[in-house]
Amino acid sequence: MNRTSFPATRRQLLATGLGLAGAAALPAFASGDKYPSRPITLVVPFPPGGSVDVMARQYTEALGRILGVPIVVDNKPGAGGSIGTQFVARAPADGYTLVASSQSSHLANPLVQPKLGYDPIKDFENIAIMGRQPNVLVVHPSVPAKTFAEFVAYLKAHPGQVNFATAGAGSMGQINAEAFLLAVNAKGVHIPYRGGSPYVTAILAGEVQFALDNLVVFLQHIQAGKLRALAVASDTRVAQLPDVPTFKELGFPDLNQPSWTGIAAPAGTPAAIVATLHKAIRKAATEPAMIENLKTRGVIPPEEMSPAAFEKMMSDRLASYGEVVRKANIKPE
Repeated sequence: MNRTSFPATRRQLLATGLGLAGAAALPAFASGDKYPSRPITLVVPFPPGGSVDVMARQYTEALGRILGVPIVVDNKPGAGGSIGTQFVARAPADGYTLVASSQSSHLANPLVQPKLGYDPIKDFENIAIMGRQPNVLVVHPSVPAKTFAEFVAYLKAHPGQVNFATAGAGSMGQINAEAFLLAVNAKGVHIPYRGGSPYVTAILAGEVQFALDNLVVFLQHIQAGKLRALAVASDTRVAQLPDVPTFKELGFPDLNQPSWTGIAAPAGTPAAIVATLHKAIRKAATEPAMIENLKTRGVIPPEEMSPAAFEKMMSDRLASYGEVVRKANIKPE
């Protein structure tokens, strides 16, 4: 992708020391046209009803009101989020086609699919985080372990006999679970399913014994007593699960990494447009109604994070999760 054919980008401004503060003073287009002047499409690279889709739709009304144009959600699922994400990577860099990014599309897929067709850093302007989702280690009630320590002991007493479910081979759920198994020096058997609903159904039915994935997927089932939560990946304990310790409390700080959902634009999107979108997302994220809605769903409202800091966090996680992928020999389907 030839970046030099576009107006000054955020990366170019950062390189010259101007950053977003300087970008905010620039016109949205070199021609002086107002941005935005028509509806914006927010591509969700997953089916309706999943955690990324739910998060994106949480923001559409607020962003549309703040920006003054409709935000239209377009679900383009397939290949673990890579089809819709690649579509946006190749879209015009004009701020009218965005993608709801996630650890699945921007971390897991690039690490396990060598011919993915996009680079999560080079091919996008990663604008802002919409929310961070605690991950949770859950077990089926049939597992005779009431605490994290008891479950680790159970795993070690039954090597290669305890199954864990994920939404697919090479998914973020597999990377999370394999990172946990490596950390506690235990073995488990990966049972991949085709998507989020099938694997949640499987663990509820007791077909598999545990999973480690987004809390938003499991919270209602934990609260109903259908699953048992043993640990959460969160900065602090989750309000809805006050008796469940964090991985950091349990002595595993490296596992204490919440997931995230963000918004990205194609690389080369003008810096002033990136700044406009960043400001609008942050305004939406800090509205009291949004904060309450996110917390109700078990989502951590996002802290202030510049696009540069967002990409730094992504790069750090690509490195750390890359080690897990290599050590666990994780492969795509």
